[in-house]
Amino acid sequence: MAAIADCVIVGGGPAGLTAAIYLARFHLRVRVIDAGASRAAQIPCTRNHAGFPDGITGAELLDRMRRQAIGAGAEVVQARVTHLSVLPTGFSIETVAGSFQARTVLLATGVTNCPPQMTPATHATALAAGRLRYCPVCDGFEVTDQQVAVIGTGARGVKEATFLRSYTRTVTLISDEVSHALSDDQCRELADGGIEVLGGPAADFRLEPDGLSVATGAGRRTFASIYPALGSQIHSDLARDLGAATTDEGCVKVDAHQRTSVGSLYAAGDVVIGLDQISHAMGEAGVAATTIRNDLALRSPLRR
Repeated sequence: MAAIADCVIVGGGPAGLTAAIYLARFHLRVRVIDAGASRAAQIPCTRNHAGFPDGITGAELLDRMRRQAIGAGAEVVQARVTHLSVLPTGFSIETVAGSFQARTVLLATGVTNCPPQMTPATHATALAAGRLRYCPVCDGFEVTDQQVAVIGTGARGVKEATFLRSYTRTVTLISDEVSHALSDDQCRELADGGIEVLGGPAADFRLEPDGLSVATGAGRRTFASIYPALGSQIHSDLARDLGAATTDEGCVKVDAHQRTSVGSLYAAGDVVIGLDQISHAMGEAGVAATTIRNDLALRSPLRR
């Protein structure tokens, strides 16, 4: 078994790698266990991340952060964590590549967006081309004055459609089912914003020269970009299995210093409730890493 780490970080996305950089620079023994599933890797180009005025791909950003963490002394293991258990000295971390032990664990496991009904190949191509988008906070600016559709219904669909209405006058809300589940108030809100409402189900997506087309209850339509508003899968299973408190939606609950309700277990990034943004995840990771360092120092002095 590998040497006991001061901290094992589960997840190698922006939050996990930021924490690894901090912890390694604190001269702590840090190991990142990364399954390679960060949704940041799917970003074709982010233009709202400070310091990159021309934008940067998610894969390149992660590569830079990974190299920085390793350069500072962190170890990165490519594996999926299957189980965590509490030990008198900290935690046992079971992975498909073997077992590890750590005095503390930081969960940076993130979330996965729920995709619409399309093939993986079409999904990947549409995402890379900017025809399929998941974050209007990140890239709503890029669809200014373009024809945009939102796939979804109910409160989530209405919220996304009305948010995008501040970027363009032509927004269409398409149900992922045959009909919409909208209250009278939601219908009025959509009508007041001039947002078109179409029945579904949204299906048979096709990349076209001028956009992404989709079959709707009113026939086939083409849009410059389509935003699925279908929710996400929150990867908090490891925390729940340890008895950590979570929200009704499944996000891990933390205090102001990113501590969970389980001792020596911390969480940061999208798995914690908050703004799902790279900058926010990195900020939480910096707080978590500093808290971990200080909590470890309370157990025994950290001296060279």
